[in-house]
Amino acid sequence: MNLDNYVSERLAKENISENSFWEGYEDFKIGAFIREARENSGLTQEELAKRIHTTKSVISRMENHSEDMKLSTIEKVAKALGKQVRIAIF
Repeated sequence: MNLDNYVSERLAKENISENSFWEGYEDFKIGAFIREARENSGLTQEELAKRIHTTKSVISRMENHSEDMKLSTIEKVAKALGKQVRIAIF
């Protein structure tokens, strides 16, 4: 699933306006990126959880409510998915 499809699903599922969605976008876009990377890697939430020694519910929270995620956690997930984290300040 790509980010556009994910956004469409969230809008429909949560019955919110597009404006409200984009106002909160910054709070969960990292979770959307994690979900997309996990799915592109062919892993379930449970499989990713096992790789980083946590539970499926933690992965679900990361993907759906990632307001305050530690950088070390993001790096651990990226490594488990064979990815790297890059940060830019504009």
